[in-house]
Amino acid sequence: MYSSLKKSIFVVLTCLTFFAGCKSGSDKTPNLSSQSISPKDTAANHATKAKNNLASFYQATDTQKSQKDLQSSDKNISDSRQNAITKATAEVSSAVVSVSVTEVDQSYDYDPFFGYYINPGRMRQYKSLGTGFIVSPDGLVVTNQHVVGKNPNKILVTFAGKSYEAKLLGEDEYGDIALLKIKADTTLPYARFGNSSKTIVGEWCIAIGNPFGLFENGSPTVTVGVISAKNRNFRPDPSEPHSYLNMLQTDAAINRGNSGGPLINSLGQVIGMNTFIVTGGTSNGFVGLGFAIPSNKIVKIVNQLEEKGKVTLDFDPGFQAKPINLQTAYRYDLPIMQGVYVYSVNRDGPAYKAGILPGDILWRIGDERIYSYTHFQALLREYKKGDTVHFVIFRRGNFYEATMTLTNKVKDDKSK
Repeated sequence: MYSSLKKSIFVVLTCLTFFAGCKSGSDKTPNLSSQSISPKDTAANHATKAKNNLASFYQATDTQKSQKDLQSSDKNISDSRQNAITKATAEVSSAVVSVSVTEVDQSYDYDPFFGYYINPGRMRQYKSLGTGFIVSPDGLVVTNQHVVGKNPNKILVTFAGKSYEAKLLGEDEYGDIALLKIKADTTLPYARFGNSSKTIVGEWCIAIGNPFGLFENGSPTVTVGVISAKNRNFRPDPSEPHSYLNMLQTDAAINRGNSGGPLINSLGQVIGMNTFIVTGGTSNGFVGLGFAIPSNKIVKIVNQLEEKGKVTLDFDPGFQAKPINLQTAYRYDLPIMQGVYVYSVNRDGPAYKAGILPGDILWRIGDERIYSYTHFQALLREYKKGDTVHFVIFRRGNFYEATMTLTNKVKDDKSK
């Protein structure tokens, strides 16, 4: 078809050139004595002109076509660079912030002769950096509690080239979650939470944060990986109050300073908060084992921190317990073992109905061993009113099982 079109255009241009020549010749009588041009030569000249015109036409057409092809190719390449990961990153990055915390600590001198610390009063300042992310247009910021620290003197939140002093609204040491608030003159970009229970092992995920303080005056760092596993539980460190349960595992690179940053899915939804890494004793850097607090837990705790400034249970287990240490074991003649000691039971509560009595040692909740009192508190938080809880208790040298349904707080606090 293209060849036929070329032939047709050639014929048309030849005819036009010929007629134009004829018209030119009729306007002025040629001097036959000075020109000796045969009809055959005239026709050849017209044919040459027509051929040259046709070549110019094709050259212009081919140039336009090449330009269009080049533009189309550039657009295709640009489109191919855009994918779910780049779109999700662009959507969330503006809500990611750098968190800078200044802590004040009072130092003491140790007197080896008297065996205690003396000369209090010397103050030292420590500065730490982490990550956070905005979760509301009015300036609520979520980060890890260990980023904020125990005695924060000043908290600065930086993003988009500006720094804001933040107020600590509440913190939860067990869950390692802190809620901050900043004031800005405009509506702020914020990240949206997804449902962490619907994450799929093997799906793409993106970690955004401030490793090594690189984001303090710039833009956040983005790393990509997959969800490696779900529901990872870790034995609590006796020296730390944090208890990590049902964590998401990822191989997206997480390094020092990433703590508190969002872990998002390819839809641009926050499914977790990057919290710590496991190096296996091989190094201090990332080796492919990063862990994030699931978003469903974050939402639950943040709602309470915003409303009350602390986390409380919406049920009453109907008993009171304390940690088992040397003092407790000596006082109550208990074996030295892991668990918590029940010293009071409400006769109208669910624990009494389940057969739990004062003097029992709670050794297991569900499938989890109780390693400490803080671990016990963290395990209770995984339940809500109406849930059924299974306990393994130790009583007078034997283990027993007890099952109770969690109910509202009991007003009549009668103890047995």
